[in-house]
Amino acid sequence: MKFQYSEKKVKLPENVHAYAEKKVMKLARFFEEDAEALIVFSVEKNRNKVELTVHGAGTWFRASESTSDMFASIDAAVGTIEGQIRKNKTRLARRLRQDAFVRSVEETSFAQEEPEEELNIVRIKQFYMRPMTREEAVLQMNLLEHNFFAFRDEDNGGSFAVVYRRNNGGYGLIDDME
Repeated sequence: MKFQYSEKKVKLPENVHAYAEKKVMKLARFFEEDAEALIVFSVEKNRNKVELTVHGAGTWFRASESTSDMFASIDAAVGTIEGQIRKNKTRLARRLRQDAFVRSVEETSFAQEEPEEELNIVRIKQFYMRPMTREEAVLQMNLLEHNFFAFRDEDNGGSFAVVYRRNNGGYGLIDDME
């Protein structure tokens, strides 16, 4: 597993990074060797916050925990992601394609471009969108804790689609009519 660390408003000793790496390595059994972990440490309002993002097998897992102790925040974030993985691996095995956790996505590339004057685009993200079922797209959206998720709809011949979280608690789908 590859690790990246980021620190906001705090400078931590190496033993905190080593502790985080040791704890996050517990998650390595769920992923192939090329999985990546991004750990962001910060201090907000006298609370030690850890944001942990793990990318592997074409799926993103994210957790953010804040406690009075940085080590406890690390433990809580790892525990949250472990719970997400267990919960969703069972769900994937029961309801979704069997290869949902097999890495088939090419490297994600992020490109930063200068903003255009009229549109004011400040960032462009480019990534490979693999075909997936609508249920898998909702699952991925929930794992990322986003309000919407764009994907190629396997149920509709690979056309572009967006699932989103509705205010009433349900989910919506924006689909290409072709």
